[in-house]
Amino acid sequence: MISLLNRTVFNFRLLTLFLPLLSFLIAGAVEWQHIVSSDIDPYPYFGLLTFATIAWSIAIESYGLCTTKYILMSGGNVYAALLATLMTLFAELVIMFFYRATSFSRLFVASSAVVLFFSAVGLRFLLRAAMKGRLLRKSGSVRVLIVGADEFAERTARSLVDREFKGVEIAGFVRLQGQNAKVKGIVCDLDSIGDIVAGNRIDDVVLALPAPRLHELPTILEKVQHFGAPVRAVLDLGDQPPTSDRLLNVNGVWMVNVCHTPTESIMYMIMKRGFDIAFSTAVLLFTAPLMAVIAVAVKLTSPGPVLFAQNRVGFRGNVFKMYKFRTMRTSNTAEGDQRWTSPDDSRRTRVGTLLRRSSLDELPQFFNVLKGDMSVVGPRPERPYFVEKFAVEVPRYRARHYLKVGITGWAQVNGWRGDTSIEKRVEHDLYYLNNWSLLFDLRIVLRTVLHTLNAKHAY
Repeated sequence: MISLLNRTVFNFRLLTLFLPLLSFLIAGAVEWQHIVSSDIDPYPYFGLLTFATIAWSIAIESYGLCTTKYILMSGGNVYAALLATLMTLFAELVIMFFYRATSFSRLFVASSAVVLFFSAVGLRFLLRAAMKGRLLRKSGSVRVLIVGADEFAERTARSLVDREFKGVEIAGFVRLQGQNAKVKGIVCDLDSIGDIVAGNRIDDVVLALPAPRLHELPTILEKVQHFGAPVRAVLDLGDQPPTSDRLLNVNGVWMVNVCHTPTESIMYMIMKRGFDIAFSTAVLLFTAPLMAVIAVAVKLTSPGPVLFAQNRVGFRGNVFKMYKFRTMRTSNTAEGDQRWTSPDDSRRTRVGTLLRRSSLDELPQFFNVLKGDMSVVGPRPERPYFVEKFAVEVPRYRARHYLKVGITGWAQVNGWRGDTSIEKRVEHDLYYLNNWSLLFDLRIVLRTVLHTLNAKHAY
């Protein structure tokens, strides 16, 4: 069953890469008469196809289109296919905007996007149907022997059988020492498992061990690993189920990645860093005249440096210097590091008050982004004193440092900035951590621009 699923995922991944080509061919057929009559050069479309294929490859990885979860999910994750299509379409529009030598057909681009979306959804249903048919033809079903005879084992059996494929048959339960014999379907004890496997067709052996019995795993493996049937282990993780089905092999040590987040993927690193560099460079170039005016205003209205540098805690707890335009009078650094800014803070300068209300004092942080200390979007960096304080008071506070801190974030655009609830901020930061995508970042950036015009917690 698992090998068939792996082959299906591989085939789906391979075929999915050709969907942009298919969408261009169909859209080209629809628009062929227009292209011929308008004497349009077709060669730029090949370049557009290349960029679309690259964007699509990144998108399907980012939104999990080629994962086991996507294949098995009843009804299909149409939303993931839609997001991947929109990301590809956005990449095409960017290319069309900068490449003005050719006037691309808008109907062609729109048609190819529609075809891309429906072909991705359709391909998933076709491969799913083919997989279901193969399971049913393979001697009727896959026979699974479950090692364990308790509530957890029964729950595991129900989950396997209740799949839409209907291709799994429970051959029986193997009772472990001390387990209740009332579970229906017990065929033997662990010591007799060899006779059951030898005398019956067993396709898979599944070890369903609750957390208190995990220490018995080596002993059980000694008895079942030589029967020739694949052996799978089901982990009972209670209220913390794994967010990914990935296994890691580190120097021969097998580990289950039970707290995987989207931010651990290679695609996250490439897309996140690429977006940070492109966006921060554009902002710095666009706002350079404004920053020069602000620098002069800060220098002329109060004594002290133009920029204010302060230690902040970033990715994985690393401390870095974060830059801002100075908005307050120079004072004791240690005191400032352990004190919140208040609406009527007497330390603010007149120019500083305007800068903080408009958030323009944070423009130099885009240099931090270029350096790699920060990202455009992420949890706001905090001072070391408060990090140590909140780590003791707020559960899972340090988990927000699993990713780069940012200039703006999900908590900030939802109103949790400044002297507001730390618990709510952490809640929103962890939501961002577990649901990151490039479109999510773009959404936060857009909302940040809108919220800057009405920033009630900025002072």
